[in-house]
Amino acid sequence: MRYLGKIGLGVVTLLVIFQASSLNAQKGWEVGGYLGLGHYFGDLNTNYSLNDPGPAAGLLYRRNFNERISFTTGIHFTRLKAFDNDSNNAFQQMRNLSFKSNVFDANLALEFNFFTYIHGDRDYYYTPYATFGIAVTKFNPKAELDGQSYALRDLGTEGQGNDEYGLISPALFFGIGYKWDISYKWSMNVSLIARRLQTDYLDDVSTTYPDLLTLSGTDGSLAAALSDRSGIEGFATEGKQRGNSKNNDTYVIVGVSIMRFFSRLECPKVSRIKAF
Repeated sequence: MRYLGKIGLGVVTLLVIFQASSLNAQKGWEVGGYLGLGHYFGDLNTNYSLNDPGPAAGLLYRRNFNERISFTTGIHFTRLKAFDNDSNNAFQQMRNLSFKSNVFDANLALEFNFFTYIHGDRDYYYTPYATFGIAVTKFNPKAELDGQSYALRDLGTEGQGNDEYGLISPALFFGIGYKWDISYKWSMNVSLIARRLQTDYLDDVSTTYPDLLTLSGTDGSLAAALSDRSGIEGFATEGKQRGNSKNNDTYVIVGVSIMRFFSRLECPKVSRIKAF
């Protein structure tokens, strides 16, 4: 949490600096939307496989300070999922866990153009860029059992009891992209942006198995059934590793966006005759 606070302070400081700067500024703002694919990386996808992408979409706003620096914000949606039985890892195949979740996030970020970028210019109409900032993410992992979908957080599948994890998490927002003009007013962007969450429960998997008899007694047989999906007697013993709490979950969105540019012309100051 501390490093997110420092990043947030840095973002605000840079925004103030560049807002105050008007040298060589191509001031204006852009709005647009994107479509793409989202992918999850965590305890149910430790090999970074790309075989379970989900749809993604979002709305974007960009405020240009000059040819190099922009402020961006946006709201985003993606559907994430992962299945242990897709893994080539023997332990994961036996563990046999899975999750699906609709994920929403909003971000504040700075964008840095590697090349000079000027809308409508014949020479400076394209650039790769990098972006970094902070995001807030909302998720709710679910799993299916006998054809029925269940929200996992409320079941306490790792014996959380009343100490349930939150469904909203801050995240570090960072990525790269490429933008180019179609015309003076319109541009296209291709981006790959990651969200590194401050939670390991995007997938409802993080620590160890609880005592399943105790879990069944306190939270019901459904909680125990969704905690241990292995079907192997003696597999899910109390204290045995279920996930890796040392690595928080991450998801990445690859998207293609179309942006509409609205310029703001800077009028020169007009000298006035002072009245005596």
